[in-house]
Amino acid sequence: MSRNLNRTERNFLQHLTVRSLVREGEHVLAAVSGGPDSMALLYLLNAVRPVLHCRVSVAHCNFQLRGEDSRRDEEHVIEESEKLGLVCHVKRFDTMKDAEDWKRSIEETARIERYGFFQELAERYDIDRIATGHHVSDNAETILFNLFRGTSIQGLRGIRTRHGQVIRPLLLMHKDDITRYIDERSISHRIDSSNLGVEPDRNFIRNKIVPLIQERFANKLLPSLQRLSDYAAELEEFLELHFEDLVDNDSGLTLTNNRLFVPSLMQLTVFERKELLKRALQDCGCEPTGRVLQQLVELLQTQPGRKMDLPGGMEVVWKGKYLVFKNR
Repeated sequence: MSRNLNRTERNFLQHLTVRSLVREGEHVLAAVSGGPDSMALLYLLNAVRPVLHCRVSVAHCNFQLRGEDSRRDEEHVIEESEKLGLVCHVKRFDTMKDAEDWKRSIEETARIERYGFFQELAERYDIDRIATGHHVSDNAETILFNLFRGTSIQGLRGIRTRHGQVIRPLLLMHKDDITRYIDERSISHRIDSSNLGVEPDRNFIRNKIVPLIQERFANKLLPSLQRLSDYAAELEEFLELHFEDLVDNDSGLTLTNNRLFVPSLMQLTVFERKELLKRALQDCGCEPTGRVLQQLVELLQTQPGRKMDLPGGMEVVWKGKYLVFKNR
């Protein structure tokens, strides 16, 4: 690339290298919807590509939810990828039908389809990193969304900068930074009108709740939520090490043969019990909601012989000295 990096691109490059999000020579898959955030990500990755000597490919998911607009989004991403000389992988989904078949929300279905497609590409083309365009405001919205629906400490962490192969290199940037970069580089992008209303709940948080709080507490909400996210990440890391030590010291606290040792559980704090019960539920394929965890803790205050139903057609029975998880 002949032109020099501008300030935003230099900061982006520093962020990638300092946090080891992308290493020299790696193959990065950019998830691009065609909107301003993902288009900024695409151009930033392309700008630093010669410096990092990395490969960049593009992935676009067409969920076919917005008719002609969805088709134009797809065409736009293909055209922009070709302009930059990048390979673009496109997949079309019948998301509405899949959501009905899977009995999930449209958003959850699209998320499953999206990351499933990315993983397919990663395995087929030896891709090292999958980059998405989430930024600081997205992280704030996620934390608020998790808070409103009831969350654990993990939910307060928000969006992780890196999770497995997936990286979110724009989490250092605010929406205004992205808009400024789009304008500086005259980057063509599409606007998804479905993001402008108050449905679903994330739109309501983005377009109503966040602006209202920012109006009252100028320049305080996003930095405060980002600090909360950082603290939650640090606490989660500490707790992970604590529970690894706890499990190593007492095998009865690990789900073995679908059983947990009750006397060992009873020696722990309520917080520790809930965390270990949450892990047991996850191992069984059950969703560890706060309500279910509280009911399990209350079950331990009763006596052997009691049982309770669990999501997904399972149940837990207090049998002798063990909690036994099994199908109903």
